[in-house]
Amino acid sequence: MLDAACRVMTLAALATIAACGGGGGGGGGVALPLTVPVATTSDPIVASSTVAGQCAAPRNGIDPDTGAAFPDRQGSFETEKAWIRGWIDETYLWFDEVPTNLVAANYATPIDYFNALKTPALTASGRAKDRFHFTQDTASYRALSQGGIDVGYGFELAFLSPAPPRDVRVAYLEPGSPAEQQGIVRGTKLITIDGIDVAAGANVAGLNAALNPANVGESHTFALRAPDGSERTVSLVASSITRTPVQNVKTIPTASGPVGYMLFNDHLATAEVGLIGAINQLKGAGISDLVIDMRYNGGGYLDVASELAYMVAPAAATSGTVFERMQFNRKNPFHVTTAQATVPFYSTSRGFSMPAGQALPQLGLSRVTVLTGPDTCSASESVVNSLRGVGVTVNLVGGATCGKPYGFFPQDNCGTTYFAIQFQGVNQQGFGDYGDGFAPTCAVADDFDHALGDPAEGRLAAALALRSSGVCPTPSTSKADTTRSKAEALGTTYLVRPPVREIRLVSPQVDSPG
Repeated sequence: MLDAACRVMTLAALATIAACGGGGGGGGGVALPLTVPVATTSDPIVASSTVAGQCAAPRNGIDPDTGAAFPDRQGSFETEKAWIRGWIDETYLWFDEVPTNLVAANYATPIDYFNALKTPALTASGRAKDRFHFTQDTASYRALSQGGIDVGYGFELAFLSPAPPRDVRVAYLEPGSPAEQQGIVRGTKLITIDGIDVAAGANVAGLNAALNPANVGESHTFALRAPDGSERTVSLVASSITRTPVQNVKTIPTASGPVGYMLFNDHLATAEVGLIGAINQLKGAGISDLVIDMRYNGGGYLDVASELAYMVAPAAATSGTVFERMQFNRKNPFHVTTAQATVPFYSTSRGFSMPAGQALPQLGLSRVTVLTGPDTCSASESVVNSLRGVGVTVNLVGGATCGKPYGFFPQDNCGTTYFAIQFQGVNQQGFGDYGDGFAPTCAVADDFDHALGDPAEGRLAAALALRSSGVCPTPSTSKADTTRSKAEALGTTYLVRPPVREIRLVSPQVDSPG
């Protein structure tokens, strides 16, 4: 599932935090070439439509998305680069901040050229304003975003220490996956992989190859240390993993009424049915409060975020109000009206994984708590911002979010899907300036000694305490606090995952203005 650049980065990130495209603040986008081109003249910019689909290696056959033949015809890297430059100039939110001295011929591939074509501006904290520019193989992107399908073992890893001695833990698992079937649990530490020492091993290529299997059926050997200190060695066989974005929906009894909890990891198309089921379950349980665990949720479809926000909020708050309004560059490249640029609080299912048009349940809560961290990004932040925009109190417990109020209309050309920031999202009150993330109400370290959803887990325990007392609990001296990851302490992400899982997407089938 990871493209080649991401595969190389995964364990290299343990030595130095680099970037894999569009993540939540984990390193600043794909790096520019080490040698900066010296231009003598700028390239002419042509309309992207005049060179679209002119490919160095045209695809043959039928496009599974359209049912028609691929539009590709013979071209070259030069025509692909010309398309990219035109498309950036037309649609990129900060098109007028792109350096004008970048010559296409100085970049080996169209992707190399694309990676350079972005704003060099910084946020108030000094981070790159555009940390989110990336590409993805089109077939792989569609498989994950639409079906939640990936190749792997079914565990998500947290890279707690980016430099030797490295510390890599299991953050969560997919139900029924090879990792879960082997009894691996959250907090498990990776000691060796195929005999290579994870903490200090120099064979990064070998570690990457094992952690990111290219094919179903690959087998690799992992030496593991469980949270209780016991150690064992297991063989894991890569399989096709279907992600379950909504997990562990439960009701927690408290002295002042039942509190709902759910782990929500991805705004995939398949999340729609899971969220609707979860809200129905919690509504039936008569919950008085809700904790949504989005500490590892990098984003995805904005429509799914809108559905969730609608199901949480009071009916009066969402009636006729804005979930998110998209603000484009001054060219208005997609020729949208104000109505087309406005995503409402959807009150019916959108047809992602439930039949379209079904009335959504609504909890009607005036307050919600969200568990967050530096991996909480994009569409996840939209849920927070939009609910606050209509007067719902949203308490954040954990760490600061990634800071991505931006989104894309993904565009395929010649088998590569390009993601360049094309809009900023603002809420009902017109607010969307959180490029450095949302600060937590209560700062609480991630707790890898307890299962997610365990009332004793650090962040959930703090959320329950905040609810009952109205104040943040005093940090304890537990193992969870004293082993807070270096990455999180610096405010950077520690899940290393494809950038396609850390985005705000507008659904092409229902929202794209064209």
